[in-house]
Amino acid sequence: MDRSDLIAVSRGERPADFVIRNARVVNVFSGELEETDVAFFDRWVAGLGTDYEGEREIDVGGRYLVPGLIDAHVHIESSLATPAEFARAVLPRGTTTVISDPHEIANVHGLPGIHYMLGASEGIPLSVMVMASSCVPATDMATAGAALHAEDLRQLRSHPRVLGLAEVMNFPGVIHGDPEVAAKLDAFRDRPIDGHAPGVSGKPLNAYAAAGPSTDHECTSAQEALEKLRRGLFVLFRDATNARNLGDLLPILTPITSRRIALCTDDRQPPDLLDQGGIDSMVRAVIQAGVDPVEAIRLATLNPAEHFRLHDRGAVGPGRRADFFLVGSLIDLEVEQVYAGGKLVAQGGAALPFPAAAAGSPPEPSMDIDWSRVSFRVPAKEGEIRLIRAIPDQIVTGSERLIPTIRDGTVIADPDRDILKIAVVERHLGSGRVGVGFVTGVGLDSGALAGTVAHDHHNLIVIGAEDASMLAAARRVAEMGGGLCVARGERVLASLPLPIGGLMSPEPIEEIRRRLDRVVQAARDLGSDLHDPFMAMSFLGLEVIPKLKITDRGLVDVEAFQFVDLWT
Repeated sequence: MDRSDLIAVSRGERPADFVIRNARVVNVFSGELEETDVAFFDRWVAGLGTDYEGEREIDVGGRYLVPGLIDAHVHIESSLATPAEFARAVLPRGTTTVISDPHEIANVHGLPGIHYMLGASEGIPLSVMVMASSCVPATDMATAGAALHAEDLRQLRSHPRVLGLAEVMNFPGVIHGDPEVAAKLDAFRDRPIDGHAPGVSGKPLNAYAAAGPSTDHECTSAQEALEKLRRGLFVLFRDATNARNLGDLLPILTPITSRRIALCTDDRQPPDLLDQGGIDSMVRAVIQAGVDPVEAIRLATLNPAEHFRLHDRGAVGPGRRADFFLVGSLIDLEVEQVYAGGKLVAQGGAALPFPAAAAGSPPEPSMDIDWSRVSFRVPAKEGEIRLIRAIPDQIVTGSERLIPTIRDGTVIADPDRDILKIAVVERHLGSGRVGVGFVTGVGLDSGALAGTVAHDHHNLIVIGAEDASMLAAARRVAEMGGGLCVARGERVLASLPLPIGGLMSPEPIEEIRRRLDRVVQAARDLGSDLHDPFMAMSFLGLEVIPKLKITDRGLVDVEAFQFVDLWT
């Protein structure tokens, strides 16, 4: 488009493509509700004012015209759906742009996985911006399916939708100047760099910020978030399926701090996306906590747009993308219509049909397991064992010690004591490695859960009350080419195939949700009362989130950033 045409419409010398009349515009620049008309040309806002003429005119009768929402940090793979199906879930709720990090599929397939996500999101009405995945693998304490170095990531810089460097999770490597981590930071020194520094404080936090990361979404307390704000980090409030942090962080939100805060969902699964929403649910919660609606909306519009240098969106203003939605109330934020790039893309709670992206075929499934070498047996010794404690609605864990239950010379799970066995089976290289430990807080009375969604290495992870159930669930997951499964004994109770990288299904998101509901219900029938037992399980293998985690290589004390023995 010749921008001179847009400017001519802005001057009022030629008619707009369409004009919305009698709107109350949420003006995130001035903090006002501006009663005015809005003129649009092509994909852009041409101007605000009451004397524009358009080829089409729509009278919205005083409804609120809200800038399209921006999710400041999300892993689309965690929706278990392709980018197009993810778009169908979030567009009807007013989200028109997401800042995505495809490091889940990158940890399975490397650069081809990232290129698949870029292709699968090309041309869809949801703007999918990408941060180049910095931690593939997250650390050397787990086996991923690929490794991305600084020279690999540099290849992504030229893509028009790649904005910067994604969350740098190896915070010890950042703080202590690891050469490989430093090379990645240097490769994106002129771009936004997302941080990931759970619990980092004091001088280590100074070092982390000095190294280059400019955001953090891992705060779990107001005190932690305030310290990171004070050190110059742009703090992202997170409310994910298994990391409900928003309520704990709201106390630091003031008119002074609000311009350094944005909202993100990070990891949300289909039931939460379809029932509660995404960023819209967070904006609604902030408003219901007593924050001025315009200020709350700014957290999910102008703030992330400015931080990630997306100066063509984030507000309703001349020259900005025509990304917006209409609501009758700023309290319940019930979305009536959504426009993206000047086109109506959703109304009445449903996305309008759109052409599929030309993604090409996804990479082949990665499921290389030598079952003859897989065993969950733990020989008995004297003393105590280390135990992972799962914490509801959090991805941090506790670390405990106890005397285990022993039978016939082996350590066994003991559901009566809420002690289950947990194992991670390496699935990318056929190494035969299995890390075995124990976990409490999951709550199974019998049976087992297994899945290939295991952040961020995405090996096959399994939790169970009996070894036989664990093996049955794990084998079914492998037979499906990846996915989720619940088994008791040799009987499979429910399963969800995820053949794209062992992370995503090509099915409609409603079908994914239906099958996910079945596996979650099966887990609950076995005794777990966690909100989403599979999402909780997936983070028990993430060796960059405190305190105690497990990978295919063994137990990891995250605070010490080193392996520890099961026996103390």
